[in-house]
Amino acid sequence: MIQVRHHIQRRAYLLAGQGTAILPAGWPDRIALGMGLALAAYSLLALQDATVKWLVATVPVWQVLFVRAAILVAFCLATGGRPLLRHIATTPTLPLLGLRGLVTLTAWFCYFSAARALPLGQLTTLWFTAPVIIVLLAGPVLGERVGLARWSAVSVGFAGAVLAADPGGIAPSWSAALVLFAAILWGIGVMLTRRIARHEKSLVQMLANNFFFLVVTGAGTAFSWHTPTWREILLLIQVALLGGAGQFCLFESVRHAPASVLAPLEYVALIWAFALGFLIWGDIPGPFLFGGATLILLAGLFIVLSERVSRWQK
Repeated sequence: MIQVRHHIQRRAYLLAGQGTAILPAGWPDRIALGMGLALAAYSLLALQDATVKWLVATVPVWQVLFVRAAILVAFCLATGGRPLLRHIATTPTLPLLGLRGLVTLTAWFCYFSAARALPLGQLTTLWFTAPVIIVLLAGPVLGERVGLARWSAVSVGFAGAVLAADPGGIAPSWSAALVLFAAILWGIGVMLTRRIARHEKSLVQMLANNFFFLVVTGAGTAFSWHTPTWREILLLIQVALLGGAGQFCLFESVRHAPASVLAPLEYVALIWAFALGFLIWGDIPGPFLFGGATLILLAGLFIVLSERVSRWQK
């Protein structure tokens, strides 16, 4: 009986990975898997952001996004081949894929443009209005039930992000406005990703997203090309590897867990931001960093425990 049960669970998992199905509601570790993938995604993307901040001091933002997209498109085509191209050309989700590509490209461009002027810690903190937007939109857009536990977690995490950044240290500026606009777009992009994930596997999303980036950023790159040094080439490759792995983990995470559950976990990137900002640029964390970091960790732990308790009660 136990062997039969394990066989059914394994078969469901394989089907979810190969096609467009999502794991059945009874899968015991489905939400835990989604949360683990989200934590990995946000950590990888934080490392990517630090590399990009380093690069954009000398390399145009358009070119960074273009090279990253070119490498990831080549990887997707090498993995999926012609069947993947045929699927994208005929899928009914193509308009949604295009819209998501436009929204996320605009978000990344605004974010990386602001990275030229803002310290990494403050840049990331302002970005953390995105999880609040995700929770706000999860109900009306995705039909998710956003209960008190998820609202509490995202609120505590956001309070920790603001405290850790020392709000008195963030002066109003166009760079700050760009980050806030990027955060709104990112929240909308996550909603679109969740909708698309109900019908498409992650490789389809990666190819469509990065192909859109490749076409649009190619035009900007043609007018602002900077011949990279060997050091910059290695950093550009690093951006693509970190960004690609982060994208894949993020796309997979939303297949297994509700967007409003994953939103508070994005705050883990703030810890990375302060650590990397200190190690690479010598940014000294504000006096409230540790109190804020504690609140962020508590928010993540709270959402993990509340989801566990919720499953036990069913």
